[in-house]
Amino acid sequence: MRKLQIGLLGCLSLSLFLVSCSQDSEISESTEANLTKEVPQKVIDAAAVLELNTNFIKYDQFYFPDGSSEERLFFEEDIVMTEDQLFAMAEAAKEGLNTRQYRTFNLVSQGRNISIIGYTGGNQALSNKERTALQWAVNNYNRLSGVSISFTLTFGTNWQSKDMVVYNNTINNPGGAGGSAGLPYQFVQIYGLSGYSTNVNEHVLTHEIGHSVGFRHTDWFSRQSCGQNSNEGSGGVGAVHISGTPTGYDSTSVMLACFSSNEDGEF
Repeated sequence: MRKLQIGLLGCLSLSLFLVSCSQDSEISESTEANLTKEVPQKVIDAAAVLELNTNFIKYDQFYFPDGSSEERLFFEEDIVMTEDQLFAMAEAAKEGLNTRQYRTFNLVSQGRNISIIGYTGGNQALSNKERTALQWAVNNYNRLSGVSISFTLTFGTNWQSKDMVVYNNTINNPGGAGGSAGLPYQFVQIYGLSGYSTNVNEHVLTHEIGHSVGFRHTDWFSRQSCGQNSNEGSGGVGAVHISGTPTGYDSTSVMLACFSSNEDGEF
């Protein structure tokens, strides 16, 4: 079975059957071609403070729903942020933030309703299948008990005022399958999922929304869901164990770094 990579609710146990990972897309042979801009030492140093894997850093274009793009830093293949965000988190870490399911230190405020829009305009619009999967993913979160944040989903093109924008960016990710998001971040991209079931799309979207509210990969310490043996790093942005969830490797987590083609999309 081929496994694909994907890119807060600070106290959820996110469980799913088989390998998961939302916004880390499948890594193609063209990845190396993107490593064209030298990563300065200050970026590497800041990533090291946050205990992000410094072997997974690159500059690349991040595409917005309207087709425009800006340069961003990509970490561990599916986590996106600006230099300013990186340096701010590194400074906060130096000031003494505490250092498994795992979250970051960057969490959405309790008691908050998060507005999500599924983008429907132009060549980055969500397909009907993807819109259904996004609705299912939002339902996953809103059905959870004991969680103090909620989500309101709409569809359309007026995304600027929304907390989270979900759109299809396959046009700029040929050959990949998965998604990407930040910790947390307004933009959630998916790509290359048209050949997968609605349940797999739901899985990837649930995973990426998890990143956008502050979740880390469950197997950040090994990436073994991808058949790898590498540590993404903890600390800094945090790899904080969420009370009441398993420690170590959890093969049922929706936040595993990679997903398979038979995910059911449910917690």
